Amino acid sequence: MGVLANPGNWPLGAPFVVCVVLALLYARGDRTAGPSPGRDRRLRAAAFYGGLASIVLALDTPIDSYADRLFWVHMSQHVLLLTVAPPLLVLGRAWPRLWRPLPRRAQRGGARFFSAAAPLARPPAALALLTLTLAVWHVPALYNETLRNDFVHQCEHLCFVVAGIVFWAAILGAPPLRTRPGELGRCVYLVLAMIPGWILALVLAYAPEPLYAYGALGHRPLGLSALADQQLAAGVMWVPGSLVYAAAAAWSLYAWLGSEADRRQAWVAGRHVNARG
Repeated sequence: MGVLANPGNWPLGAPFVVCVVLALLYARGDRTAGPSPGRDRRLRAAAFYGGLASIVLALDTPIDSYADRLFWVHMSQHVLLLTVAPPLLVLGRAWPRLWRPLPRRAQRGGARFFSAAAPLARPPAALALLTLTLAVWHVPALYNETLRNDFVHQCEHLCFVVAGIVFWAAILGAPPLRTRPGELGRCVYLVLAMIPGWILALVLAYAPEPLYAYGALGHRPLGLSALADQQLAAGVMWVPGSLVYAAAAAWSLYAWLGSEADRRQAWVAGRHVNARG
C-alpha cells in the first residue's frame, strides 16, 4: 500500500449513505412538524440539504480522489467540512426534525446527550473546540496518518463537521440551545474563528520545505512542485476558509449597527417627548 493509499475512495460510499439517511429522517420529521410559514420551512430545508450536499461533494466525488495527490484539494475538503456544511446544517434547525421520527427511547437518549453537551456549546468553549480541532489534525504526524489510514481519515472528517456544528450552534443559538451572543458578540467570535486558519495558512505559506507526506510524491497533477502545492493549500485556507466567517461577521456587524441606530433614534424621540411634557 502506497504512502497515500486510501481504500475509502469508492463512489457513493459511507458518507453518502449517512447523508441519505439523515435527509430521509429530516424530510419525515419536517412533515410531522407543527405549522410554520411555508417560505421559512423551505429555506430551512434548503439549508439542511445544502449542508448534506456539501459533505457529499467533499467526500464522495472526485474531490476525495484528488485529495490524495494534491494538498490544496485536500485543504478544500477541510474548508467544505469546517466552514460550509456546519452553518448550513445548523440553519436547517435539524435536531427537532431528525429525532422526531425516532423511537421514544432514542429521543430520550438524544435529549440526555444534548443536556450533557450543553456546556460545550457555549461560545467560548465552542470556539476553543473549533481551534483545537483545526490545530490537532494539522500536526504533521497525525495529518500524515490520515493519508495512510482511512479510519483515521474518516475520524478527522467527522471531527471537523462536529466541531463546526458545535461552533455555529453556539453562535446562532440553534435549538435545543436557548441562548446566543448578541450581534456584536457574534461578530467578535466569528472574527476570532478566522484567526487559527490564518495562522495555519501563514505556517504553510512560509515553510521552507514540505511539512506533510505530499512531499514524498514523485508526480502531481498539473506538474506542481511540493512547495507550490503547499502554498496553494495555504491560499485555500486563507481566503476560501475565511469567506463564510467574514460574511457572517459583516452581517452581524451590520445588524448591530442597525439596532444601535434604532436605539439612538428611540432615545432621541423619548427626549423630545419628555421635553414637550
